[in-house]
Amino acid sequence: MPKHPQHRSRGKHALDADDIEWLESTPETDDGPPEGDRWSTWDQSTPTEKGPRPYPDWLVTELAAVDTEHGVLKTGKEADVHLISRGVPGTDRVCLLAAKRYRSSDHRMFHRDSGYLEGRRTRESRMNRAMANRTAFGRQVIAAQWAVAEFTALCRLWELGVPVPYPVQIVGTEILQEFIGTPDGYAAPRLAQVTEDLDDLWEQLVSAMVTLAREGLAHGDLSPYNLLVHDGRLVIIDLPQIVDVIAHPAGPTFLDRDARNVATWFAAKGVPATDPDTLSALLRKEAGMSP
Repeated sequence: MPKHPQHRSRGKHALDADDIEWLESTPETDDGPPEGDRWSTWDQSTPTEKGPRPYPDWLVTELAAVDTEHGVLKTGKEADVHLISRGVPGTDRVCLLAAKRYRSSDHRMFHRDSGYLEGRRTRESRMNRAMANRTAFGRQVIAAQWAVAEFTALCRLWELGVPVPYPVQIVGTEILQEFIGTPDGYAAPRLAQVTEDLDDLWEQLVSAMVTLAREGLAHGDLSPYNLLVHDGRLVIIDLPQIVDVIAHPAGPTFLDRDARNVATWFAAKGVPATDPDTLSALLRKEAGMSP
């Protein structure tokens, strides 16, 4: 999708009515790729809308690449995740990506946003009113904010060494990220489906949560269903609601809830030293908060 003629990049955190107009615009074109479903969208993202450098060797960034759809990986109330391959026709340059697409305003149900969107107000009163009233325009603004928040979080956590998928790019309300799974397109199982090596996975998770807490962050909705396990490695996904536990008025509550959700699950599986209160206390200490 070509950029809106008046679209000006202001960085990942800026969002105004011009951006929303661009997000909603879908100019028609007959200049389609010789194969696949669309040309690669790599050149439609500005440098601040692409993942951290250096770009991974596996990532296809050639302008001649095309994207091919391979179906839905996951459906959700706010977004669906699709599997796509990005490759250069006639070569062996290809990679698999997970495309998370926040839905149109007609179908979007941001059932959790009232608490998570604290502090995400914009500088434009019109946009704030639209968001508060959940108008069609307001829901589009919220969708864009969720997408930007998740992409920004992925970039930050990747650079911190937290186990998250590599964030490839953001285009409007579509986030392209590393596909976690097999080369033939089978997604890695969720932690909830795993029964082996749980002691090691628990240690990996505690380490990741401590890193987040030291940065003053909590996942905000952590559970065995948004943790993947691939080749013995735990990977955290679904991060649009990441919470600044210091700035957010209910920050400690989010931190405690994450700890309770995962510790209770591991304890039920027989993993030792998984007391929720102990984990909460550790995370609060690492975040510099009182017990």
